[in-house]
Amino acid sequence: MKVTLVHWLLASLSLMITAYLVPGVHVNSFFSALIASVIIGLVNITVWPLLIFFTLPLTILTFGLFLFVVNGLALWIAAAFSPGFAINGIFPAIIGSIVLTIVGAIIRHLFKSTRNTPKQP
Repeated sequence: MKVTLVHWLLASLSLMITAYLVPGVHVNSFFSALIASVIIGLVNITVWPLLIFFTLPLTILTFGLFLFVVNGLALWIAAAFSPGFAINGIFPAIIGSIVLTIVGAIIRHLFKSTRNTPKQP
């Protein structure tokens, strides 16, 4: 339970940083980011596999590059259902999904490395 809460907080922090870095992605508050993180997770569980299935031929033709668009669409859908989280178009959604992935990976890496460092005597 504690690990899930930490991951949720880190995902919300990643979303706040992404909103700061990407023009067209807006988050009103950290509470809005908490709600948006849950909704992004629900969209990734439910809608994202359907998007992948229906766009599989196009994804294969573009050697997987269309997955950037699919991820952007999933983020845009999540923003439509999240109060206090908005994306102004598909291009900010695509760029936002890329930045969110990179920022989230960096934050998880930093958190993991600080958690695994040995304590000084």
